[in-house]
Amino acid sequence: MLSEIHSLPARALLLRNWQDVISYAERLFNFPDIGALNEQDAAKALQEPVGEAGVLFDGDALHEIFRLTKGYPYFLQEWGYQVWNQAESSPITLSVVEKTTRLVVNRLDENFFRVRFNCLTDREKKYLRAMAELGPGPYRSADISTALGVEITALSSVRSGLIKKGMIYSPSHGVMAFTVPLFDEFMRRAMPEVDGEPL
Repeated sequence: MLSEIHSLPARALLLRNWQDVISYAERLFNFPDIGALNEQDAAKALQEPVGEAGVLFDGDALHEIFRLTKGYPYFLQEWGYQVWNQAESSPITLSVVEKTTRLVVNRLDENFFRVRFNCLTDREKKYLRAMAELGPGPYRSADISTALGVEITALSSVRSGLIKKGMIYSPSHGVMAFTVPLFDEFMRRAMPEVDGEPL
């Protein structure tokens, strides 16, 4: 594996180059207006650290990681690190990314999403699950209230609490969105059944 071939220098490079990205990603969770990286910058963030160790990503692999992460820096770091550990040769190919994705999703579920999920109240979890049920988003507040079977005014305190916790934000009036990609998918895994009880 590449991690064995270049273990010390490559890991040092990855950690050095991505240390700021991890810190930046954590800040993003609380300040969604900063935004994610575009595809070109995401590819650069992935390619430069391994390039110093003489390793390349092929284009399809870079595109797939961007598609999965939506350019969110913390996720780019996680996919890049795990793909590096799984790759056996250069260039790192799409098949390596596909093979690694389940591992990365499991790690995110355990170490990133679950921590935030466990800080939510039952009402907040139901609100987020209703959002997830509506698809990838963004979501009209009216559609969320309809999905929950309550008046939109009854959700103001729940919505406010989720915004304060950095779970959702409002990209425009009357519209809500998750602050990080993939959280809708996590909510469907964490709560497979939609709770039909009133919020």
